[in-house]
Amino acid sequence: MISFLKKYREVAIASVFLIAALIARHAFTFAGQEYVFISLFVISYLFVGGPVWMKAYRSIKKGTLFSEFFLMGIATVGAFALGEYAEGVAVMLFYMIGEYAQHGAVTKARHSIQKLIEQQPDIATVERNGATIMVHPGQVEVGDILQVRPGEKVPLDGELLTDKASFNTAALTGESKPVNRTSGEEVWAGSINQERLVRIRVTSGFEDTKLSHILEMVQEAAQRKAPTQRFMTKFAKVYTPIVVWLAVAVTFVPYLFVEQYVFQEWFYKALVFLVVSCPCGLVISIPLGYFGGIGAASRNGILLKGSDYLDQLRKMNILFMDKTGTLTEGTFEVQTVTTHNGLSEAEVIAYAASLEQHSTHPIGKAILSFKNGQELFEVEQQQEISGKGLKGFIKQKEVLVGNAELLKEYGVKVNQDNQSEPYTFVHLAVDGEHTGTIRIFDKIKEDSEQAIQELRERGIKRMVMLSGDNPDVVSFVANELGLDEAHGGLLPDEKYSLVEQALGKGNTVGFIGDGVNDAPVITLADVGIAMGGIGSDATVDTADVVIQTDQPSKVAKAIDISRFTHKVVWQNIGFALGIKVLVMGLAAIGLASMWEAIFADVGVALIAIANAIRVQNTFSEGGSILDLFRKSDEVSEPELAAASCCDAC
Repeated sequence: MISFLKKYREVAIASVFLIAALIARHAFTFAGQEYVFISLFVISYLFVGGPVWMKAYRSIKKGTLFSEFFLMGIATVGAFALGEYAEGVAVMLFYMIGEYAQHGAVTKARHSIQKLIEQQPDIATVERNGATIMVHPGQVEVGDILQVRPGEKVPLDGELLTDKASFNTAALTGESKPVNRTSGEEVWAGSINQERLVRIRVTSGFEDTKLSHILEMVQEAAQRKAPTQRFMTKFAKVYTPIVVWLAVAVTFVPYLFVEQYVFQEWFYKALVFLVVSCPCGLVISIPLGYFGGIGAASRNGILLKGSDYLDQLRKMNILFMDKTGTLTEGTFEVQTVTTHNGLSEAEVIAYAASLEQHSTHPIGKAILSFKNGQELFEVEQQQEISGKGLKGFIKQKEVLVGNAELLKEYGVKVNQDNQSEPYTFVHLAVDGEHTGTIRIFDKIKEDSEQAIQELRERGIKRMVMLSGDNPDVVSFVANELGLDEAHGGLLPDEKYSLVEQALGKGNTVGFIGDGVNDAPVITLADVGIAMGGIGSDATVDTADVVIQTDQPSKVAKAIDISRFTHKVVWQNIGFALGIKVLVMGLAAIGLASMWEAIFADVGVALIAIANAIRVQNTFSEGGSILDLFRKSDEVSEPELAAASCCDAC
């Protein structure tokens, strides 16, 4: 209780003096009564009105006359001039309460991002010169070896050197299930080591970790405004001076038309008009709604790079999808090896693995994994043929490894026997002869079928798979999932062309993928969605939405969040404008007092803010409006300045 009173001392002291003033005015009769209660009202007013007048002064110095602070100041001084002391103090008192709630709401909206920031460790244990030392992660160099104890956070991205380990990545991906890693696999900064001491070789500097990129993306998202926000900001800048001049008109114009004009009556109506007119609740609740949507999405492992993409997701009606790593696991396994023209199975694998030895593609990794320690050949003049495969020279022989299109391009006749549907085929050619076929299988993700069903339910009218894989495999997977269309054997420019054809025509087109070759088409789409867990850096950097868990079903969740956010934002717009216009009309004809004005301003602001918080509570952990006051001291001054509605008023 003591800490609460200390935190809100202005409001607490003002309330005490206001109650004392009301008692002195109405409960007793004594000599000099008027001087006593007026003095108490003035003291009460100074505690809550003083900070507001200081903000009005700073706002005027910056060139903004018609700020919410100036409007409140004029209205309350006018109320004192008319002898309406209690109402003048009440306007400021309730306005300050509204400010505390607003600040708490900003903090609550930022809470998800703050939880991410807290995941960034500030200490790293490094092996140097035969000993371990504790340093800041910024002082660790790529190639250094880290030690991470059970329960500690991994300070930097790296490659696991310990044979196996388990990590909690919930803060990064939203997935509570621990992730198991084996020696040689990637480990992310911010992951929590679960079981035993592990050693990690650093692969990324402090500013280049996946966690740093996540933080950067989410913080940038807070700065990008949706069309509704941009409109309301412009609207408020025009609306506020208009209502000020209307208040002037309410005061003086009736003099020309009313027989018994009483200045005090019309001036009071104008003051009520001014209090009602402040668009604070409207302007702050809209960005809070969008920011709540971004925060709720991040807690579900979905990173949005701007609130405008919340609006785009809501309208998306066509979705193009990559196959490998998006709808399928992307963890390939070699099933069978067929040989042709005299080569043995071991030779086919050795040739293919030699060309793929520096590959980061899942298919290349599957072949390398299958070679089982077999010695590789030296490759000369190696080159990549985009979307088709690799070419090089081994023992002065021209070797091709890739899809059937690659071999046909070089005039090699492909043996097509026994190419059954669910396999991906990697062909090998040596000196112009087809010498082997490697069959590789990639499982459909567990939630892919659920994802397609949920997207149908959300009104996605056309879903198309685009892949560079074997057309038969692509058709098989598409049929299994019930997609509308499937195109296989595509080069990156062919994917680009198909998506480009769908743009416009009243459509909002999305594309979801994970590979480097998907980056151009992700950039082209109205909504570019990247699989962030296994996706390439180029794809994640160009995407508008990043699915950290690599679960396609999260796209439907993102659409739900976007639609709910949009609904809440427009509820606030309709409610706030409706109440304000109603009370302004009543004030103009003398049917609304300052108390109705206080409700139309502060009351509406509190209701709109509480409604905006529903976005976070619906898709995140719960809370109540009382939490706003408990959290309001956690927000910094720069954050308050960025969130304050005074810039828009």
